[in-house]
Amino acid sequence: MEKGKKLSLILFSGDYDKAMAALILANSARELGMTVNIFFAFWGLCLIRDPEKMSLEDKTAFETMFGIAAPNGPEDLPLSRMNMAGLGKAMLKKMMAEHDAPDLTAFLKGAQKKGVNFFICKLSLEIMGFKKEEMIQGSQVLTATEYLQDALDADIELFI
Repeated sequence: MEKGKKLSLILFSGDYDKAMAALILANSARELGMTVNIFFAFWGLCLIRDPEKMSLEDKTAFETMFGIAAPNGPEDLPLSRMNMAGLGKAMLKKMMAEHDAPDLTAFLKGAQKKGVNFFICKLSLEIMGFKKEEMIQGSQVLTATEYLQDALDADIELFI
C-alpha cells in the first residue's frame, strides 16, 4: 500500500450490521497504513454514544424523549433487516461467536486503538439533542463543510 492513502467514511446508519461493515473497513484500512476518518451523522451517532455518559440534563422535552428512545451505544443498535424484535440480532451474534468474530464493541475499540479518527456532525448532534460529552472519548465535532474539506483529499469515500 502506498503511503499517505486516506479512507473517508460517512456513517449515517444506526444499524448494527452496517456499523459493523464500516468498522471492519476502517480497521482493515488502518492495518494497510491508511488514514481513516469516520464522519458520524444522524443515526450513526448512536454507535458512538457512551451509555455510561448519557444525560438528560439541560435538554428539551423532545430531546429527552428522543434520547431515551434512541439506541444507547453499539450493542443497542438493531439489525437493518431481520431484526425480529432482537431475535435476528441474537442469532447473528451467536453465528459471529461460532466463527470467533468480534462483536461491534470490539471492532469499535479496535478502531479507537488503531487511531481511526471519529468526527461528529455538529448539526446532527444538535438536531438529535445529544451532547458532545455523551459521545465516546476522542471524538471531535466538525461542521459538514469542515468534514468535506478534509474528505476532498480522500482516496476512497464511502457512505454507509
